[in-house]
Amino acid sequence: MSTHYDCIIIGAGMSGLAAGIRLAYYEKKVCILEKHTMPGGLNSFYRLDGRNFDVGLHAMTNYVPRDVRSAPLNKLLRQLRLKYEDFELCPQRVSDVRFPGMKLRFSNDFSLFESDVCEKFPKQADAFRKLVAHIHAFNELDLNAKPLSARAILNEFLTDPLLIDMILCPLMYYGSANVDDMEFGQFVIMFKSIFCEGFARPRAGVRQIISTLLKQYKACKGELRMGCGVKRLNVEDGRVKSIELDTGEAITATHILSSAGYVETERLCSDVSGAALSEIEARAGQMTFVESISVLDCQPEVLGLDQTITFYNNSDRFRYRPAEGLVDVSSAVVCVPNNFQYETPLGEGIVRVTHIANFAAWKNLSADEYKAKKKECYERSIAEVVKFVPDFRKHVKYIDTFSPLTIKKFTWHDNGAVYGAPGKSKDGRTRLANVFLCGTDQGFLGIIGAMLSGISMANLHVLQGK
Repeated sequence: MSTHYDCIIIGAGMSGLAAGIRLAYYEKKVCILEKHTMPGGLNSFYRLDGRNFDVGLHAMTNYVPRDVRSAPLNKLLRQLRLKYEDFELCPQRVSDVRFPGMKLRFSNDFSLFESDVCEKFPKQADAFRKLVAHIHAFNELDLNAKPLSARAILNEFLTDPLLIDMILCPLMYYGSANVDDMEFGQFVIMFKSIFCEGFARPRAGVRQIISTLLKQYKACKGELRMGCGVKRLNVEDGRVKSIELDTGEAITATHILSSAGYVETERLCSDVSGAALSEIEARAGQMTFVESISVLDCQPEVLGLDQTITFYNNSDRFRYRPAEGLVDVSSAVVCVPNNFQYETPLGEGIVRVTHIANFAAWKNLSADEYKAKKKECYERSIAEVVKFVPDFRKHVKYIDTFSPLTIKKFTWHDNGAVYGAPGKSKDGRTRLANVFLCGTDQGFLGIIGAMLSGISMANLHVLQGK
């Protein structure tokens, strides 16, 4: 006789772990299944040559002080019954967006960004303030809202394409699954979380978040199976009747929450194959990235690298689409993890650089070509990066680079698509009556957004049964 659960959660990423904690609090019999031996999904960590590295997390968005009770961060902590201190968050110093001849600064105080926009784009000042008012009036959490184009709405308020692209650049890099655009509800989420609230980072990096979630989940007596993938979802009469694991074991569940993604979840279903599967796979996201980690022999600020995160673009117009080759170095995110407000400095200097990539180009490389191209792409990348930030190349003592293939390996997202498919299911519903999406393809963005996605879908579909 197979084991039955109130809820099976596919994936031990941020959304899956948060959903598991929420359900376990209410004494639901819940089990999280994770194909890999490490939790975290996209936002994970690894150890290489004696050093600890983060994957995914540059910074946690939505940072606010503990007394801002209505903010997403503090709502999340209450839902998970965590303390403000549990993530040990250290706020950023200052970050910026750099285009040729133009720089906009922002911090965890929105007034800095607002004043920079109004000073650098005086003719757009009133329109920008009206846009901000529209953003704050918009209900980005409406699960029934129809998708809208962010570019179209920005064009209703602003007339300067440079300002529009400078606003979109960091928000797209940190959350858009759409080519050259962004769904407006997601734009609002990211605008508020980055410009209005801001960045912070646990001193220990993403490990601190994951270990806190794991500890809380285990304390609630939730079941976690690592290295345990789902082989098939057996579908009958519009419902999943049983779940076949890679081990051959079959289990059942009243509800299934999947953080694997829409396409990836459909591929597991026993009633999908052939032309139907091909049509579903055509909806997969395309936006993927390549990232390098440079370890320095000194603290970055000694070299003048004093910004927390810099988003640059080397022309007046911002291109957000898959690279034509392996990597597009015309824009990037340059993150310096040392430049958060820690009580004591981090041990080694780190510079992380992220560029838009092309999954197909990386996929077609042989093993020898793959290694050579990573080195070549790193050199091309940094040569462009140092046009926008102080040159740190002489101080690099260790390099690691990961590609879209690495992202696919740890997330199982088609094309290594970091933000999943462009089409989101805001209410988490699928064509199957007892299967719901959380995480990337539900649509809440960022670390906080991912956890809130898991909580919201667990509340809505399992605890409330809607």
